[in-house]
Amino acid sequence: MCEEVLDGSGYPCLEYLVQTEDGFLLGLQRIPHGHDNNLLTLKKQKPPVLLQHGLLQGGDNWFLNPPGQSLGFILADEGFDVWIANVRGTRWSRGHIALTKTDRDYWDWTWDELAMYDLPAMLKFVYKTTGSKVFYVGHSQGTIIGMAAFTQTHVTDMVAAAALLSPITYLDHITSPFFSKAAHHYLDWMVKTMGVREFNLRNDLGVELVDWVCQRDDVDCGDFLTALTGANCCFNTTRIPYYLEFEPQSTSLKNLGHLAQMIRRGTFSKYDYGYFGNLQHYFKLQPPEYNLSAIPETLPLWMASGGEDALADPVDVLHMLEKLRTKPDMIYLADYGHIDFILSIRAKADVYDSMIDFFKSHTEL
Repeated sequence: MCEEVLDGSGYPCLEYLVQTEDGFLLGLQRIPHGHDNNLLTLKKQKPPVLLQHGLLQGGDNWFLNPPGQSLGFILADEGFDVWIANVRGTRWSRGHIALTKTDRDYWDWTWDELAMYDLPAMLKFVYKTTGSKVFYVGHSQGTIIGMAAFTQTHVTDMVAAAALLSPITYLDHITSPFFSKAAHHYLDWMVKTMGVREFNLRNDLGVELVDWVCQRDDVDCGDFLTALTGANCCFNTTRIPYYLEFEPQSTSLKNLGHLAQMIRRGTFSKYDYGYFGNLQHYFKLQPPEYNLSAIPETLPLWMASGGEDALADPVDVLHMLEKLRTKPDMIYLADYGHIDFILSIRAKADVYDSMIDFFKSHTEL
């Protein structure tokens, strides 16, 4: 990613490869500092922050706008040691110690594995490399796997504080016409019977699936992005061709099936394999729910949600807040949609300045 996205930006960029316990090789990038040329400042230890992208995206999405508008650049210039996560199956994390992307087992995962293996592996690498607890920023699916991972004390022990953009744990009130109809018409089941394991909107099958959903009378895909995520107020539409050079990226069909289960059932649980499969995996008939009350009160949380967000609906956000033992710092932007939180040209003033103040208030360095 350093060469493809950040080359020529003037920011230093380092690349690492992190192995998960189940054998996936994840690309992890780092911007250790911003444009500060003061030698004393450069030598000073900087608080690390890990940026976790959302569904069908990669770590590049934190850098697709100019430096004054992209969170990754802004955090580096604000004195943070910026680390960029990329989960399995995305453009920057396609490796495995034994499998290739054409193998069936390579795509046999959902966000359960991202929360159990990918995020802890990357956090552990950053924590050990820097010797410091890590600030966490997640967007969309990055908030799902973050909140699931935070129910594990060995993860929260490495986290200084967390900021969640478009926070999601429950999905049963989403207003996204595309995802809602795809889930309720069991599109994931239909495709699974075809033997498909990778979901890639750039290949022929991905295009066919989109066409199938968009042809339904109750789904208007005239503005496809709005049909997916809701109306976005504030990003520069002239940059869409540039965005499309990097997004969307692949995920597993099983992962989409897991999200569809959440939409249909209103649960924040592990993947449902059916009665017999659940007995094999969990030794019980129903998949276990993630216990949000297990997230320690000592973990500072900050969240930003939008009134036009068709995926992180305010009702579902409230449901999540009711489950937590701690009261997060919150900001609400009535005109923000799902993508505005990472691509809005106003995001620095609207969102990021508040987040950065929150992080600095919990910085011990």
